[in-house]
Amino acid sequence: MNTIMLRSALGIAGLAFGAGVVAGPQAFDTSTDSTPTPTPSASAASTTAAAAVPAEKPDMGTLIPHGTQGEQSRIDLGGEQTGNVRAIIEATKAAGMDERAAVVAIATSLQESKLENLGHLGARNDHDSQGLFQQRPSSGWGTVEQITDPAYSTTAFLEGLRQVEGWQDMPLTEAAQKVQVSAFPFHYAQWETQAADLVAEHWTS
Repeated sequence: MNTIMLRSALGIAGLAFGAGVVAGPQAFDTSTDSTPTPTPSASAASTTAAAAVPAEKPDMGTLIPHGTQGEQSRIDLGGEQTGNVRAIIEATKAAGMDERAAVVAIATSLQESKLENLGHLGARNDHDSQGLFQQRPSSGWGTVEQITDPAYSTTAFLEGLRQVEGWQDMPLTEAAQKVQVSAFPFHYAQWETQAADLVAEHWTS
């Protein structure tokens, strides 16, 4: 479905995911003969206190700043699709882009593949389109292996979106179409509500 030629070569060196908490050395009370009891350091205590406060979910005004367009669609998601939602969100964060970018990306994938990481569908395939965003190797999006990797394909989509001047001020379907150049430019709009709900649910999870 995707016929856009990227304006610059996509250089994706790789994405590193991981987090860790480093606590200071434990302090032991040696004033008695009893078994030493570990005393949390100040940094560990503050880390624990911070972790106990859940991060706030994005509000709908941030996720849908321009309102929805047209009738909205919704599908039930399986485990693989939900995993792809999380992968899109993680790639969005890694790219330094915000919750609205994640909404645009998820709505686009809902339209293109129903959030399924599709391989080649044989006679039913649209040219050489594959993956979550139905990107095409022949149009410069990357190799088949790359565009069927959720982290890579999402980052590639977001790099295309980043190149669209003023995308944040556009209706979702217009911003998505600038990247995808679809034969059905208004079909992305129908997924905006579900995409926003998914970002609200998983952005801080």
